[in-house]
Amino acid sequence: MHEGFDNVEWLARTRAEGDVEAWLALVPYARRIGVSAVPDPQGEGLLFRLDPREGNVGNVLLPALHGGVVAAFMETAATLDLMLAARTLCLPRIIDISIDYLRTARLAPSLARCSLQREGRRMGNVRVCAWQESEAVPVATARLHFVLGDPAGAGA
Repeated sequence: MHEGFDNVEWLARTRAEGDVEAWLALVPYARRIGVSAVPDPQGEGLLFRLDPREGNVGNVLLPALHGGVVAAFMETAATLDLMLAARTLCLPRIIDISIDYLRTARLAPSLARCSLQREGRRMGNVRVCAWQESEAVPVATARLHFVLGDPAGAGA
């Protein structure tokens, strides 16, 4: 059995095991920017981490993370969190994203926590909060809307 998002059995098994690292291993951009995930110590769900990497710097004078890297981190977190939290097995496809950059994201470890705001039959809404030193002082927040796709029809 090959591993991949187009393999419904593999996707169902990794979802049941909560093996988000297996999903991240198949997303080259997430690996490149340094995204990882661990079970959230404050409750259900996941806590996502973005490692500080020189290649993620957008402003070398500060240095500060590139806004696109922060956005990609938050989008990846929301997508994987929704795949795990949804009532049924799904492959979310992003409809839109709205990001509020609240302060400079320095070259330091960044964390993100997601919250599933609404899950319908065909659409889902996720809120993401990303921070560095303290969750009470976020560097960015995001709202994302997804179409909840059927993984059996992903190859069509």
